[in-house]
Amino acid sequence: MTNSTPAFPPGTILGYPRIGRRRELKKAVEAFWAGTITADELESTAAGLRRATRDRLAELGLGRRDSSIPETFSFYDQMLDAAVTVGAVPPRFASLADDDGAIDLAGYFTIARGVGEHAPLEMTKWFDSNYHYLVPEIGPETVFALASDRIVREFEEARETGFLTRPVIVGPVTFLALGKASDEAPAGYRPLNRLDDLLPVYATLLDRLSVAGAEWVQLDEPALVSETIDVARAELLGAAEYAYSTLGALTGRPSIFVAAPYGSLDDALPILAATPVEALGFDLVRGDVPNGLNDTVASALAGKTLVAGVIDGHNIWRGNLAAAFGAAGALAALSPSVSVSTSTSLLHVPHDVDDESGLGSRGNDGDLASWLAFADQKVEQVAVLARGLTAGAGPGAASGATSGADAIRSELDAASAALAARLAAPGVRDGAVRDRAASLTEADFSRGDYAARVAAQEAALGLPFLPTTTIGSFPQTRDIRRARAQLTRGELSTGEYTALMRAEIARVVELQEEIGLDVLVHGEPERNDMVQYFAENLDGFAVTENGWVQSYGSRCTRPSILWGDVSRPKPITVEWSTYTQGLTDKPVKGMLTGPVTILAWSFVRDDQPLGDTARQVALALRDEIHDLEAAGIRVVQVDEPALRELLPLKKKDHADYLDWSVGSFRLATAGVAEATQVHTHLCYSEFGVVIDAIRKLDADVTSIEAARSRMEVVGDIRSSGFDHGIGPGVYDIHSPRVPSVAEVTELIERALEGIPGRQVWINPDCGLKTRGYAETVASLKNILEATRAVRAKVAVPLPA
Repeated sequence: MTNSTPAFPPGTILGYPRIGRRRELKKAVEAFWAGTITADELESTAAGLRRATRDRLAELGLGRRDSSIPETFSFYDQMLDAAVTVGAVPPRFASLADDDGAIDLAGYFTIARGVGEHAPLEMTKWFDSNYHYLVPEIGPETVFALASDRIVREFEEARETGFLTRPVIVGPVTFLALGKASDEAPAGYRPLNRLDDLLPVYATLLDRLSVAGAEWVQLDEPALVSETIDVARAELLGAAEYAYSTLGALTGRPSIFVAAPYGSLDDALPILAATPVEALGFDLVRGDVPNGLNDTVASALAGKTLVAGVIDGHNIWRGNLAAAFGAAGALAALSPSVSVSTSTSLLHVPHDVDDESGLGSRGNDGDLASWLAFADQKVEQVAVLARGLTAGAGPGAASGATSGADAIRSELDAASAALAARLAAPGVRDGAVRDRAASLTEADFSRGDYAARVAAQEAALGLPFLPTTTIGSFPQTRDIRRARAQLTRGELSTGEYTALMRAEIARVVELQEEIGLDVLVHGEPERNDMVQYFAENLDGFAVTENGWVQSYGSRCTRPSILWGDVSRPKPITVEWSTYTQGLTDKPVKGMLTGPVTILAWSFVRDDQPLGDTARQVALALRDEIHDLEAAGIRVVQVDEPALRELLPLKKKDHADYLDWSVGSFRLATAGVAEATQVHTHLCYSEFGVVIDAIRKLDADVTSIEAARSRMEVVGDIRSSGFDHGIGPGVYDIHSPRVPSVAEVTELIERALEGIPGRQVWINPDCGLKTRGYAETVASLKNILEATRAVRAKVAVPLPA
């Protein structure tokens, strides 16, 4: 670094939860959508949350005036924020912008959620996390300009209250690499082609931040660690070299910190090392300390601050602080300037373990809370390690060698003791569970011939051409949520609660029959969450009271904690499913969450391979499916929306992941008869990447997201030769829009252009839990009207 470069803080984080400890932002945003508060009132709530976050982070050990606190607030999504900042607003929303291209809050949310005939931006998963981001639409016609100065204003807001913070924005390479070409773009066009046009906007933003007094700015470039993005690696690396050589050469800018979370930089490291940026971030949880560097790269790194991401931002275990300290210390061999950080933004974890008055678990006699570190505890860990590096107080240092060193080593030792206690606690290892998994044979993973299953299911179910169904959940009304809360508080007995839920199920069944759906669901009113519901009924799991994590926009989930060996004490869903089937002559789906998704949407133990844990969960689900089938349920859906989500970012890890993820699904579902139809569901992912894995799941019917992307997935299905039942969604349930009959008809016809009609099912993109009944009923009626119209026009295909 040059003498003019300000010192990077010794400890920092890449980001912090933005929804509020009690989901204050969610509530305020939804109140704004409902029209019960104004934009000014929403802005006031947001400013209060940002102020509380800065104060809390300073209290936990980050500095007020050293750029250690990142500004990572968002009303909805960081990719949407970047798009609005640089003016990348699709033409269909042009009327929302003023003469300078600026978008107000109402327009911002319209782009995110859609309105009327204006479909929102597409949504998909953020690398290998359960966070969903909005996909920018970027074409040759996109005019880039600094259309929003919100990043500058939030930095100035912090400065006015005594904080010198670090502005954060998605870096230009990741922004373009994750974008999609607009409908107007010619064949072969890629958004990354527009890098030359975008960089001047970033340069202007850096200049504005410098004038405002920012000393450091963080540019997030996770695309550089991923090998699963649909951009040639050489093209991506060339873009990174050009972008950061260009931005680094600017004068009068803040110092640049390029963060690269979710994996190791690998071949991107020499590229970034050669640029003038002042600091590089390393994810040392998913990656390793770089070694074997040539002299040129080593010399370049020696002049930069290296930010060691040693505190896991993805998971909630307290972890091994001594090992983290060692990893951070190893970077000191590469540069005299080393800082400690989280591996990723803390967006992926809840706020504070201290908000949990009693972590509920089955079979755990240990102090579960002492094993955990949520966001606040991780900030404290960063502060401890930063002090340790500064004081030279790592493992093996001489006692009393440095003032405060003994206290720091004591904290490292306490973390090691908690880790040892966790691994030895009852329930972490269950001999019966492990013996059952060890005795599995190849036959336990196979169902047999698909054609024979199709014939048996056609005879058993008698479904029409283009059969219709939904994904599982129906709207969770205020009355349903109130009843669940009353049961938790003891204000309703179990019998009273069951009666209320049965009445809701009966209403949902009657509604589906009235609409004309062919395969029904019970609506899942008794379920708080598709993973937590099972976690509460399986050994080896714990659940939280306030462990909320943002999934997308205002949507928050409470991931369960999978801490020990998993087994099923008793049936979970059978009573609800058999009650529902008794209400109708139409087939009712038994609804389960699959093993991969249960892992992906939980905080999973890190003391054994994920595949071992997945097989334990699969065996518990296999028992449940057996009991459903024995009770007369003829269709069982095992949802795996997270199959693509957990795909490793490095290609060398794909084969192992696909082996255990596909194997766990097959293990769960392979024990049923040919006449029992197995469904699965996947949503908001790039399916082309895992189409072979979807085929290997060997589900009889797979429903997938397709409405927002306007059936883009059909090409992948057609080219892959996929020959099982497929339900490409025709209703985007993540938007409040009601699709018209004409719109749904067009989507069905697009599907039939690429997929043989005998394979096609008609369904929404995902479950209906988050929607209201009025829009749900209107949408489903339009779906059925469109389906009947297409049935009337298309000749029913003969059986294969």
